[in-house]
Amino acid sequence: MALRGFEDRLERMVEGIFARAFKSGLQPVEVGRKLVREIDAQRTIDVRGQRIAPNDFSVRLSPVDYERFVSIQDSLIRELSGTVREHAREQSLLFLGHVTVSLEPDEELRIGVFRVETRFDESTEASSPVYLELPDGSTLPLPGDTATIGRLTDSTIVLNDPNASRRHAELRVDGHSYALVDLGSTNGSRVNGVKVERQLLRDGDELTFGTVTMTFRLV
Repeated sequence: MALRGFEDRLERMVEGIFARAFKSGLQPVEVGRKLVREIDAQRTIDVRGQRIAPNDFSVRLSPVDYERFVSIQDSLIRELSGTVREHAREQSLLFLGHVTVSLEPDEELRIGVFRVETRFDESTEASSPVYLELPDGSTLPLPGDTATIGRLTDSTIVLNDPNASRRHAELRVDGHSYALVDLGSTNGSRVNGVKVERQLLRDGDELTFGTVTMTFRLV
């Protein structure tokens, strides 16, 4: 579960030099739980019938709590963003754009009280390209239309694998995501180990062509 992994990582994060700051008062894990609840409360259906979730989160804290959180702000935001993406994936939800989480001080809030404001924000989509994580650790941003996959040298993603077909598959824009479309390849295309002919992709899906596996990243 997204929250369980987040809580485990957070526990390790606040050990040592940060432990004293988080012995009492507002706990970072409370913020993670609130973000997950907001996703579940604000999810909706777009005009294409796709289930979408808010992708912009502003966490407003009392000035005192904000100062306590500053010491781990970068790591905390990274963990919160990952938890949001993981929970959305578990719930088969898509985002309109890049997931952003910010921490803001609010003079009107007292210690221990915080508020989360959410938005559906498409404006971050262009500056945050969808990409693939390749087996060698490198990343490849996907074009805004169709990406071809196969052994042909003019493919967007060239597969140096005899088990892959010359024209193996395509990644086609489909709403707020991409769809993997197999092109009648000899050995098929797989998403998370399951052979598919056409499959709408979610962040973190593992795509396999022949013996090559790569990870789809939506945000």
